[in-house]
Amino acid sequence: MGAHLTAGAIAELAAFVRIPSVSSQPAHAADVVTAAGWLAERLRRAGLEADLIRTPGHPVVLGSWRGAPGRPTVLLYGHYDVQPPGPATAWQSPPFVPQIRGNRLYGRGASDDKGQVLCQVAALDRLLRTGGRLPVNVICLYEGEEEIGSPSLPAVLDRHREELAVDAVLVCDTRMRAVDRPALVYGLRGAAALEVVVTGPPRDLHSGEHGGAVHNPATALCEIVASLHDADGVVRVPGFYAGVGNPARVAGGGAGPDWGVPGRTAYERTTAWPAISVHGLAAGHTGPGASSVIPASALARIGLRVVPGQDPRVVAGRVADHLAGVTPATVRTSVRVTSAADPVLVRRDGPAVRAAAYACTEVFGVPPVLVRSGGTIPAVAMLQGALGVDPVLLGFGLTADRMHAPDESFHLPTYARGIATLAAYLRRLGARRRLPSLAEARRG
Repeated sequence: MGAHLTAGAIAELAAFVRIPSVSSQPAHAADVVTAAGWLAERLRRAGLEADLIRTPGHPVVLGSWRGAPGRPTVLLYGHYDVQPPGPATAWQSPPFVPQIRGNRLYGRGASDDKGQVLCQVAALDRLLRTGGRLPVNVICLYEGEEEIGSPSLPAVLDRHREELAVDAVLVCDTRMRAVDRPALVYGLRGAAALEVVVTGPPRDLHSGEHGGAVHNPATALCEIVASLHDADGVVRVPGFYAGVGNPARVAGGGAGPDWGVPGRTAYERTTAWPAISVHGLAAGHTGPGASSVIPASALARIGLRVVPGQDPRVVAGRVADHLAGVTPATVRTSVRVTSAADPVLVRRDGPAVRAAAYACTEVFGVPPVLVRSGGTIPAVAMLQGALGVDPVLLGFGLTADRMHAPDESFHLPTYARGIATLAAYLRRLGARRRLPSLAEARRG
């Protein structure tokens, strides 16, 4: 089925991407508020009521349309904050100066998640303009802290619990399998982040005077970090794989590389098994010019991905214990867990999932692939727990979008199909008077 994208839809995506709503950088705090206001006004233009909910951090945009009595209520979730762009020299065009090249619009946040949020808003706008009403009741919840772990969201969900009583939750913040193959995600890995600091001498030392007699904290940190994996890539932390068991084969992907959990494909290793990654190392003088010192301390940032059946906080504690246990007596190690997010597993046969599958088939001509994702969306577990509803994870990102990387972009033909798919999804849900609760679905 074809899908048409108007010049106005492209222009509003460019306007949204132009706002540098980087939630992790205090210098952009005002820009995050500007993006929230822009999005709230866009919802009002579509015909919804919309307000900003203040939080200790960045605001939440809450929109609603409740003109379908007796029909299901659907919560649409997304986020308007973006990752830092990184070095400007790594971009072909400036990250916050949107540019169209070929059939893509380039700019930070174009795919993650501003383009996907606008798929939702444009679908609502289309339905209201063509029919004068929506087939379901709708709540839009768009946050400005997803890229920093959604710290303010639990309090918002608790404070607005009655207002947020819904039958279905739709999250658009994931990827399709390919440009012509939509995907429904039924599992997400959880995550934890650790900051590891190794300290040695009370101050930096001259390497000529002390080299060979002092255990360099940078060297010790490398030794400690190297102990996390064996030569084959299997994690050596005691109890790290506890709770995983021996998951059944997960369809998808070819043979895996010769590194990681043995006997599993790359797809399985990155979705159904936990992992440890070193995200950054820092010690001494790293800028231009020579600096021949033994640094007083060295730092590593380590990320964990955990799977359903595991608690990220428990796993992080085991990693911290391991790091302390392998620390040489010549240095000291401190470990701080800076964030944790729970893994998610949702039912694949509920009515909301089936409605999404029908909508994908209607627009793309093929049914969606059911996949697990190695990524983490902290808000999904929060929504599932607070609202008692299994979220439907239907996103329109593509691997070629380069999310979180330089030259991020959104594929405009997929933008058009995303709008059409979400409109079809809401129409399909509107044919039902109610949906079973999560507890009812699990009993059934």
